[in-house]
Amino acid sequence: MKTKALLAALILAVPTAYAATPSAYVSTAVQSSARPAEDTARDAARHPAELVAFAGIKPGDTVADLMPGGGYFTRIFSGVVGANGHVYAVVPSEFVQKNPKATDKVTALAAEKDFTNVSVVTAPLAGIATDKPLDVAWTSDNYHDATGFFGKDQALAMDKAVFKALKPGGVFIVIDHVAQTGSGDSATTTLHRIDPALVLEQAKAAGFTLEGKSQVLANAADTHEKKVFDETIRGHTDQFVFKFRKPK
Repeated sequence: MKTKALLAALILAVPTAYAATPSAYVSTAVQSSARPAEDTARDAARHPAELVAFAGIKPGDTVADLMPGGGYFTRIFSGVVGANGHVYAVVPSEFVQKNPKATDKVTALAAEKDFTNVSVVTAPLAGIATDKPLDVAWTSDNYHDATGFFGKDQALAMDKAVFKALKPGGVFIVIDHVAQTGSGDSATTTLHRIDPALVLEQAKAAGFTLEGKSQVLANAADTHEKKVFDETIRGHTDQFVFKFRKPK
């Protein structure tokens, strides 16, 4: 309990960072006509421009979108990094074993003419790797799944693999639905939430330092007691945004 309390205190002690006004290249990527309407319809709730600005992703970067789902952020990253950058849509093989169609949407995305700088990678959680060192690794609303479906040890192994794949000074962004303080991983499969303190604990164990956090997805009205798919809270859950840094 003392450890959990200490980690919670450390989270509170980190200055909250609000993303500056997104650069033109971020705004252009978010406003791209190549993004499907089903994605842009979610922008008001997901705040992609602010989050990408907070992450510091820029033209020429090499980015990994871990557990990319349908590629909502993959498309935006592709537009931001441009022709001189690259985006890896990384789907853990454990997810493919659970759902054989897990790569279908991002594979189709990578074949589109507007996203030729996107590659799809399938690898075990503990063996996530890319053929180029990463500037940024990103996972949004999936850390709880990696933990809940495959266990805390596998989530920690993923963090260690990400740490290894990043360049010195590289950034790891973790976004997820907030669970009640002290709940650890107990809500990962029931409510699809995770205690931020557990994520911090594991990232620090992998070697990362917590550089900052953003409140852009915070919602004080969320009691953290409902499943994230509950229609009364879906799309508006209280979410934490952590920016971790690999020391140089």
